[in-house]
Amino acid sequence: MADHGAPEYATADGNDYAEHTGTYHLFTKMALVSTVAVACFMVSLAIGGANGHWGLFTLGTLGSIAVTAIGLVSKDGKPKVLFGLLAVLTLVLILTS
Repeated sequence: MADHGAPEYATADGNDYAEHTGTYHLFTKMALVSTVAVACFMVSLAIGGANGHWGLFTLGTLGSIAVTAIGLVSKDGKPKVLFGLLAVLTLVLILTS
């Protein structure tokens, strides 16, 4: 068999390592934001369904949608406001029980 040298990835033609890294960061940001958004929606649904506070459910859902959009356009991918909304919704759920 022919003996080929070790591949040199940094100098190979068509190397798009930066694009791979960018895609990975986008994937992790989308996974984080969507997971927390679904958690916010579930807490809002629990407030509305279990306690009958459908007005709070509507506000929580609209807030979750708005903050999810903010989280998706954030540059660092850490939607701190989304985590704050989840904490507030959980607190409301505990207080209305």
